[in-house]
Amino acid sequence: MILTAVAVLLMSPCLSFAQKFSVSTNLMDYVCLGTLNVDVSYALSRRWSITGGVKYNPFTFRADNPERQFQYRQISGSLGARIWPWHTLSGWWFAGRLRYQEYNKGGLLSPETEEGDRFGAGLYSGYTHMLSRHFNLEFGLGLWTGMSIYNKYSCQVCGLTVQSGRKYFLLPDDLMISIVYVF
Repeated sequence: MILTAVAVLLMSPCLSFAQKFSVSTNLMDYVCLGTLNVDVSYALSRRWSITGGVKYNPFTFRADNPERQFQYRQISGSLGARIWPWHTLSGWWFAGRLRYQEYNKGGLLSPETEEGDRFGAGLYSGYTHMLSRHFNLEFGLGLWTGMSIYNKYSCQVCGLTVQSGRKYFLLPDDLMISIVYVF
C-alpha cells in the first residue's frame, strides 16, 4: 500500500505532463513538389494550444533543361494559436497564425519565375480525429493574407527582370491531411 502511494506520487508529475505536446507533418505538402514540413503544438489549457511550424522545399525539377525547369522552393515559418471547442488535440479547432515565407516559384504554367518574401496572417479550421492514444489524423484548410515583396523574371535562368515591387495577396494555404504524434 505504501509502495503504491509512493509510486503514484512519483508518477503524478509525469501524468500531468502527458497529452500536452504534439508533432505533426502535413502529407499534402509532400504532394506540393516535395515540401518538407513539421508543426509542433503545446496545449496551454483544455481549449487553447499554441503552434509553430516550418516548411522547406529546396527542390528544382528538370534543372538540366532550363526551358522545362520548374520549382516551388520555399522556406517558411509560422506561429499561432488554436481554440478547441471540445478539448485540445481532439475534435474541431479554429486557428490564427502569423507567417513568413521566402519563395522562388516558376516554370509550372509559364516560363516566368517569381521570387520574394511574403509575410502575413492566416485563419484556419479543421478537425482532428483520434486514432489511438498517441496518433491523430488531422484535416484542415486555411487562407492567409499579407504583403509580398517580389521580383518577377522572364525565364528561369536569364535573370531579365520583368516586374518588381510590393503587392497584397490572399492565398489558399494549408490543405491539411496530417499525421499527428501526441506525447
